[in-house]
Amino acid sequence: MKTNSKPRRRVVLIVLTAVVLVLVIAAGIYFGTYYHAGDEAIASMKSDDAVTVSSIDGGTLFDGPSDDTAIVFYPGAKVDSAAYAPILHEIAARDADVILLDMPLHMAVFDIDAADSIRNTYSYDHWYMAGHSMGAAMASVYVSDHLDEYDGIILLAGYPAADLHRDGFRCLSIYGTNDLDPASQKKNEEDFPEDTTFVTLDGGNHAGFADYGPQKGDGTATISKEQQWTETEQWILTFLRMGA
Repeated sequence: MKTNSKPRRRVVLIVLTAVVLVLVIAAGIYFGTYYHAGDEAIASMKSDDAVTVSSIDGGTLFDGPSDDTAIVFYPGAKVDSAAYAPILHEIAARDADVILLDMPLHMAVFDIDAADSIRNTYSYDHWYMAGHSMGAAMASVYVSDHLDEYDGIILLAGYPAADLHRDGFRCLSIYGTNDLDPASQKKNEEDFPEDTTFVTLDGGNHAGFADYGPQKGDGTATISKEQQWTETEQWILTFLRMGA
């Protein structure tokens, strides 16, 4: 007996449509929920006597007194890029301009080559990549294909996801002792360049490199976020000056 397959096809189509709809809704909820910048970060997104903060295509430029050194910064996963302004503003006020990039859906993995447009737009003698957490890993992937164009990389609570070996290429890796996974500082140790400085901030945690509040699964910091910012700034400035 011949059966009519149209009802069955209709049921399959309805089920598939429902599955796709659920996945779209779930993705919207996941990517639409992220860590927002706090009040101190928002205040640091404003210009002052030392730094001009301006919106650029794809991000924010912290333009300080330096005219020869720049840092391109990739934010962490699901974090508002503005949350990193307190540290980046202070770095720009002293030794290097900083270009803070926005990422699609707040995920650097979706635009690993975002730094390309920056290099094609601005001219500096010395370039550094930097990032936090996933942003640090994606910055390392990007710079691994451009080692001859950059002087080094700054990893905040992140580790390299690609080989960074090149003569003269330098790395600064900073973690907090109370990070959600402090042991990961030495993950992929074989990919760190020979000239790597490892720094551990006593009492710091994962979220303490920015201003976006507590992060799920993170350790509890025993120092203030302001202290973690100050110590991080000091190490970055020392790192930059050693390469000058």
